[in-house]
Amino acid sequence: MPQLFEIHPDNPQPRLLKQATALLDKGEVLAVPTDSSYALVCHLDDKAAADKLRRIRGVDDKHHLTLLCRDLSELANYARVDNQQFRRLKAATPGAYTFILEASKEVPRRLSHPSRKTIGLRVPDHKVLQELLALHSTPLLATTLIAPGETEPLNDAEEIRERYKGRIAAVIDAGACPREPTTVVDLTGSDPVVIREGLGSLAMLGL
Repeated sequence: MPQLFEIHPDNPQPRLLKQATALLDKGEVLAVPTDSSYALVCHLDDKAAADKLRRIRGVDDKHHLTLLCRDLSELANYARVDNQQFRRLKAATPGAYTFILEASKEVPRRLSHPSRKTIGLRVPDHKVLQELLALHSTPLLATTLIAPGETEPLNDAEEIRERYKGRIAAVIDAGACPREPTTVVDLTGSDPVVIREGLGSLAMLGL
């Protein structure tokens, strides 16, 4: 059974988050709450962990994985953004948005989209996840926790533990999070393209 970390939503316990970080450093996959829904996460630079994450989620290398970043200063390391793109990002972060951007050379080729050389990036507005990212000190690779063949993301920590027994190392439980995925916006072209309308308001982006 995956380990359960019960984290206080307003005053996260550093001791427990350090234990979760240690699992990520060992190449494990964790289920974590975000400001939209639960996500599967792993270490950015661990190919075996990324492959495991894709297998658990049931997706191939054409599926955009997302980098969870603490703030926009980290975004600049992994994506090429112009001034207009940056203004849109600044208006909507942190928040329940995933932005498709041109990947920089810092992003391992195996993580960017194989044909488009793009990457999904997001800055979550969730205190526990922000604290985990701070302790981990680098972005995490993530994908929305939707079971293969289903359309709705999972939201209950105990259900996730039961259904993913033997496949993930731990679940972070910080209370209920929304059951709606992020709004996904492609910023690689001259005009923004909404790929998926989710929890993030399009009005925040001027769309």
